[in-house]
Formats: sequence, structure tokens, C-alpha cells
Amino acid sequence: MNFTRFEHLNLACQDIDATMNFYQTLFPDWYVRAEGSNNGDRWIHFGNDQFYLALNNYPGQKRVHQIYEDIGINHVGFVIPDGAAMQELLDKNGVEYYTMAAPETKYRIYVTDPDGNEIELVEYQPDYALK
Repeated sequence: MNFTRFEHLNLACQDIDATMNFYQTLFPDWYVRAEGSNNGDRWIHFGNDQFYLALNNYPGQKRVHQIYEDIGINHVGFVIPDGAAMQELLDKNGVEYYTMAAPETKYRIYVTDPDGNEIELVEYQPDYALK
């Protein structure tokens, strides 16, 4: 059976509210789809109608994986409609970022969430077609 769509990422958070606020800054249209607790640990499904982050509050845990240094996910990419507007939003909110260039992209913006997960925000060139 073929893959239908990418639905969610499950993230452990040291401070679930700080993590949710960070992603709310990046994606102001996201909302809490569901929330609750499991054995006293708070969780939130935060996203839009197509995709969400399953955030789990674990304040006592520490990050083990170091991006680009250990085996594991190095970053997650989100396609955005306007890289210039995203940079303005990040600057306005004091979110640190760096950029890289590639022929197929107009913007490749990298940010790190409060739990050390790197996120790539990418705007493709208008004539770039996914193949």
C-alpha cells in the first residue's frame, strides 16, 4: 500500500508550553487539536488539519541525540509560502536562525526549537517541480 501523507511527529519536551509557543510563532494558524494527560504527563496535539506535533511533557528528561553528530533525525523540513516574511517574523520575535542556499530553493531557514530539534523552513523556486 502506498504512503498517503505524513501525519505527525511525536516530540518529548522539557517544557511543553515553551515548545508549543515556539511553534505557534512559526505557524500562527496552528491550534490545539487534542490534549490530555497520560499517567500524569501532559500531552498536546498541536498543528493544523493536515499535520500536527504530538508534544509530550517530560521536564526531567535530557536530550541524548546531538544533531549531525549521532545517528537519528537531524532536522525536519516544512515548506513555507514566503521565506522573506518568515525571516521578518523570526526577527520580530527574536528567534535565532541561519540560512543556506540551494539552486531549487529561494529560502532555506534553519531554527532550533527549545528542546534542541532543528527545523528547516524552505521556500522553493517558483519553477521547481517536485519529481
